[in-house]
Amino acid sequence: MPVPTHIAETVDAVARLHADHALKRTPVERLLDSWTARLARPAMLATVICGVLFWIAVNLLAAGLGFAIVDAPPFPWLFESLTFLSLIMGVLILSTQRRADQLASLREQMTLELASVTERKVAKVIELLEELRRDSPELKDRVDHEARQMAERVNPSEMLTAIKDTHEEIGSRAGG
Repeated sequence: MPVPTHIAETVDAVARLHADHALKRTPVERLLDSWTARLARPAMLATVICGVLFWIAVNLLAAGLGFAIVDAPPFPWLFESLTFLSLIMGVLILSTQRRADQLASLREQMTLELASVTERKVAKVIELLEELRRDSPELKDRVDHEARQMAERVNPSEMLTAIKDTHEEIGSRAGG
């Protein structure tokens, strides 16, 4: 079943946004993304758990059989290794999250722009319908204040001010 043209164009625009974001990655960011993807798999968790259990078992068995112990309980080397691994994973997660936040910001910008364009189009359609109603002899002419208000385009600055005022008002009521 073919996808309608307007949907295909929207999908293409979103795909281009993602592709552009991916193409702008530096070599270091590509490396970090690759490592994060590898570390984020369930097999990695299983590998770490098995490695820790193996480390503990080998050291306990070596002690029980009289062999030299590499890392005696409470296993300080194991603790330091896991701490280092945690640090590495934290840095990888933060760097990957930063890039994901950049992409989310681009998506939000695109959504806001599309909403603004849609608002202007809807206002124009309402304006044209009102004009048609006034000009058509078959339709009863009446004043529709709500339609007149809806036909006016919204000023984004005024809307932002109204949103901030409303949030402050709600916040002061909740806090007081």
